[in-house]
Amino acid sequence: MQSKTNVNEMLADSFKVLAFKIPIDKITIKEITDGAGVIRPTFYNHFRDKYELLEWMIYKDILEPVIPLMQKGQIKKSMIQIFDNLLKDKKFYKKVVRLEGQHSCEKIARQFIKDLLYTFINEQTSEMKLAKRGLTTSLMAEYYAQSMAFVVIQWIKMDMSITPEQMADLFEYITTHSMDEVIVEMK
Repeated sequence: MQSKTNVNEMLADSFKVLAFKIPIDKITIKEITDGAGVIRPTFYNHFRDKYELLEWMIYKDILEPVIPLMQKGQIKKSMIQIFDNLLKDKKFYKKVVRLEGQHSCEKIARQFIKDLLYTFINEQTSEMKLAKRGLTTSLMAEYYAQSMAFVVIQWIKMDMSITPEQMADLFEYITTHSMDEVIVEMK
């Protein structure tokens, strides 16, 4: 009997193979299960639909590896790792970024990053101190998740043409400087 993780990985591998042949929104559960060598009910024992499988893939491939870095407060290294992980499977993520609407790549990325940042910010700050400034952990997590997701999506759409280190530097720069500072520097 195969473990849940092995079945998840088989389904993910099948999904990736199909994504190179068929637009993601056109891939069927039957095609995924046929490629993985399992029956349809097996798929539904693991995932609700192909988008939940995609979310699992993004989490396992991109975000889970950065959790230890985030826990150590290594934000820049976390960003570099995210970009490196995306680069390893560039062709696939260029397909994923084309998804629009309810299951868009940006929406998936933003939610995962928000959850990750919410936990990180909660561990690093006092909600009471944040409240004195009119902030909440949730607001901060949402703000930074939106900006990170935007940067990641734009990088993929730019064909990942600059290095992960350069992207991490860019993100660090725009999040540590006010708009006024950036404008003055660019004059």
